[in-house]
Amino acid sequence: MTADEKVEGLKQEGVEEIATPESTEAPRNPNFKWYIIHAYSGFERKVRESLESRVQAFGLQDKIGRVMVPTEPVTEIRNNKKYTVERMVFPGYVLVEMAINDDVWHVVKSTPRVTGFVGTGQQPTPLSEEEVANIFHRTAEAKEKPKLKVKFEKNETVRITEGPFANFTGVVDEVNDDRATMKVMVTIFGRSTPVELEFAQVEKILS
Repeated sequence: MTADEKVEGLKQEGVEEIATPESTEAPRNPNFKWYIIHAYSGFERKVRESLESRVQAFGLQDKIGRVMVPTEPVTEIRNNKKYTVERMVFPGYVLVEMAINDDVWHVVKSTPRVTGFVGTGQQPTPLSEEEVANIFHRTAEAKEKPKLKVKFEKNETVRITEGPFANFTGVVDEVNDDRATMKVMVTIFGRSTPVELEFAQVEKILS
């Protein structure tokens, strides 16, 4: 599969929403592969900006393609209000598309706040096409449905905000943080009934 075919395949997964204007204008190199570099946590975007500037300065557009910091929207609940913020999918890491050689390795490695490559020893290891597709798919999917970041605990009382039991209150019986779901015991017709709900369908009742 050529790089163009690979890019076209990724576009079908919604990757065009992630690619920067600079990356779409860059000439495509059939030897491009995706690599992961370590960066100081909190400086991922700065590393991306610095590396993109160095690509322009050194004329390496045919050796280094897209530089990406995968993010996903996360909805947080503060003071009973929802706020959506962008969170790093892989804090401390930056993805770089490039045709690796000694010069490219040195330019990337010497970029400020870069500590090295992910790989075996001194040899960077490229991501497989499946890994790349999964990353892009996860990022595109997250844009469609932001994750809800809120901590629920067993036995606390919550109010249901959506669905057939909206405005009912209940007691949390089970919490599944991985799936962002919970089981809430709701009293219906005098009987305690378990209801499976997503985090986004309930809100905490502040004391």
